[in-house]
Amino acid sequence: MSLKEYRKKRNFSKTQEPGESKQKRKSAKLVYVIQKHDASHLHFDLRLEEEGVLKSWAIPKSPPQEEGIRRLAVQTEDHPLGYADFEGIIPEGQYGAGKVATWDKGDYLPLEVTSFKRIIEINGKKLSGKFCLIKLKAKEPQDKNWLFFKLKKKD
Repeated sequence: MSLKEYRKKRNFSKTQEPGESKQKRKSAKLVYVIQKHDASHLHFDLRLEEEGVLKSWAIPKSPPQEEGIRRLAVQTEDHPLGYADFEGIIPEGQYGAGKVATWDKGDYLPLEVTSFKRIIEINGKKLSGKFCLIKLKAKEPQDKNWLFFKLKKKD
């Protein structure tokens, strides 16, 4: 996966966001993190490690902690693995200007992954259990809208 779009949007002489991922894997488990991002609009960034990068989705409302709550998740550019540990202020005038703080962190296990669906088991401090990301049918080619929700437990 390419970080070209990520790098193109940032001026690393002005922001403390990580550039390249030189981070070594700390464990065999895949990284999961949700960052609270108080930019032009408060939202939450879901990040899942896949193929050496963090796949990323912006969630406009708080992440679903209970079954039955569905949240819009707009896919954004891939981020370097080092972004999972980033907290700080992105300066005014820079892409995504505002405060970034970790809301939840842990690891996850992919149970089913396709280009339009991800079923994952999250092991975080706030979110845990099986969750699903489903890509919505695109009205425009550039649409990157997904739904993010917690799956019901099987009895």
